[in-house]
Amino acid sequence: MTTPLRVAMVGHAFMGAAHSHAWRTAPRFFDLPLTPELAVVVGRDADRAAAAADRLGWADSASDWREVIARDDVDLVDVCTPGDTHAEIAIAALEAGKHVLCEKPLANSVAEAQAMADAAARAAERGVFAMVGFTYRRVPAIALARQLVEQGRIGQVRHVRAAYLQDWIADPQAPMSWRLEADKAGSGALGDIGAHVVDLTQHILGEQITGVAATLETFVKERPLPSSAGSLSGTAGEGTGTVSVDDAALFLARFSGGALATFEATRFALGRKNAIRIEVNGSAGSLAFDFEDMNTLHFFDGADPDETAGFRRIVVTEPGHPYVGHWWPAGHGLGYEHGFTHQVVDLVHALAEGVQPTPSFADGLAVQRVLDAVTRSAADNSTYTPIPGAF
Repeated sequence: MTTPLRVAMVGHAFMGAAHSHAWRTAPRFFDLPLTPELAVVVGRDADRAAAAADRLGWADSASDWREVIARDDVDLVDVCTPGDTHAEIAIAALEAGKHVLCEKPLANSVAEAQAMADAAARAAERGVFAMVGFTYRRVPAIALARQLVEQGRIGQVRHVRAAYLQDWIADPQAPMSWRLEADKAGSGALGDIGAHVVDLTQHILGEQITGVAATLETFVKERPLPSSAGSLSGTAGEGTGTVSVDDAALFLARFSGGALATFEATRFALGRKNAIRIEVNGSAGSLAFDFEDMNTLHFFDGADPDETAGFRRIVVTEPGHPYVGHWWPAGHGLGYEHGFTHQVVDLVHALAEGVQPTPSFADGLAVQRVLDAVTRSAADNSTYTPIPGAF
């Protein structure tokens, strides 16, 4: 019988459901050194929190996160709330001696992210650790891409193209939600989905973005107020609200190793449901990935003879591929939810070993600095804007 890791989760909507599934599933497919226990789920409304506990498999529910982080039967706090609450909850939990998993983006501002990273650094000195949930790092094809870059299979990286394309608010009559309000979300497509491709490209390359030249656009500036709301949708009601975030972000970037990059994030790409597209061109080869075909990675080996050279389609479902051997027989693909399970697995192993899990709050701060530079560049006629602290 392994030592329990008693988890409290704050928030129980879209991300809360995904995280709950991961906490439940991880110990059933992976041998873990600690056993996750779904101790308590927290929501602002006591009745809804109780219903979520019953639906998602939590032993208890509560409506006050401050009381929960003071409980002796909680070892880790999983923060699945809108960005405007991340800093307060995460810092308080770390100061209370609880490990923290916090959804991305880490915060709504560099100042908040810096405070969180500082709190995490202080906590780490006491053996208390924090991780930010950039879950797409745990997609096996992405993990394989990182391995190939680390092994030098594509040589010196020269170009990066990254896009995250969705269409869930392309309809002007789609109602308002907290994701469209700057005071709650911090930014729109930039922070909600652009943060993912910023983190993924930095992770795959093992480098940081050093500067950007950007533009932001809000296509629909007024939307109906919701009569009811879902995780990423709702029903329009009476009256309208003002959209105070970007609908799309485009920016050029440079990486610390010298590569040039283009980035795009939009929730207005009709027909693209969750297209995370990353292509990396190096001096010895290239890699290409699209999350809408998430079990495959395309690899071009520049050493192949011209007569047979071409992108090879690698189906990343073999037992030797990252994470895959713990799941199904070879050839049986994984899905969106598996990244969250892999996140739990990596986090639990790091905690048991007493080492810093990744991505750390410092990594989350690095992404936040890029988002901030994009915003400042866009506000200054797309002026090239260096990233403070990038190396």
